[in-house]
Amino acid sequence: MGISYELLKKQNAETSNAIIEHMASNENFAKLSKFEGDSTVQRDKEDADKLQVGIDYAKEKGVIDKNYVPEPYVNLDVLGKTPDKVADEILEQVNKGGDSSSGSVIVLCGLSGTGKGTTVAKLRSKLEETGKEVVTWSNGNIFRSATLLAATWCEQQEGIEGFDKEKALTKENLASFIGMLSFGKNDDGQYDTHIQGLGLDLYVSKVQNTELKSAKVSKNIPTVAEVTQGEVILFAAKAVETLKNAGKMVLLEGREQTVNYVKTPHRFILMLSDESLIGKRRAAQRVMAGALEAVGGNAGADEAAVDAALTKTLDAMAADAK
Repeated sequence: MGISYELLKKQNAETSNAIIEHMASNENFAKLSKFEGDSTVQRDKEDADKLQVGIDYAKEKGVIDKNYVPEPYVNLDVLGKTPDKVADEILEQVNKGGDSSSGSVIVLCGLSGTGKGTTVAKLRSKLEETGKEVVTWSNGNIFRSATLLAATWCEQQEGIEGFDKEKALTKENLASFIGMLSFGKNDDGQYDTHIQGLGLDLYVSKVQNTELKSAKVSKNIPTVAEVTQGEVILFAAKAVETLKNAGKMVLLEGREQTVNYVKTPHRFILMLSDESLIGKRRAAQRVMAGALEAVGGNAGADEAAVDAALTKTLDAMAADAK
């Protein structure tokens, strides 16, 4: 069975699953899938190793407890399940014996390619349909806020040109920068992170696409993030607790090391009992995006035209997969 233009245009899990099935015996698809799977696992490992350096540093500084043991996770095999089904299974467990009228926190972890982002979107939709107020939390803007403060501090020091990480990122300075961040309601009555110090008085929601994405922040964020993991983890844990106590449903996606300190019994690790599917999904996502671009806005394209676009796109990508 071929892929219709309507299905290709969806560019979602239904499309990728259909392409995986459609190209199951295609050697180039197998080659691209292996390349994408190996690359994804390698990137995840490298990211985890870098993150662990920051976590170990935070423990060494005494910012986070070396002996802290997080609440247990539930391993959820998503093999052969739609995002709808995965979200339903999570909500079924969350609702067991709980007060559905109160706030709660749902944590999702897992390797890249297991569908965390899609599952979070489904969870949000399903919870909002029941009238709940849902918030998705990300640590990204907290790291950016700390970086903005560090860069601003450098600008205000005599004899410092540019960003001096050795002088700016001392243990004392980092504690001071994090102390300039608070979480509560902004002038519009919405929960927000407030940056207040070094002459700055900003709410993250108002500057997340301007000051927090300026060059001085973007180019220095990896350096700052490496030494502020512990501080940001604890800030996030308190912020999430505030949201939960206000009756919000908080959805938190991340790596285990960074979400372990968020207290909640609702912790899930999405996994695939057949990890080869990680590469297949990524390969299908790349191929379907390229094929849609090749077909363009030709809504009248038949299955043969779509198949030709898929094959041409796949062959080009497989040739580059080394």
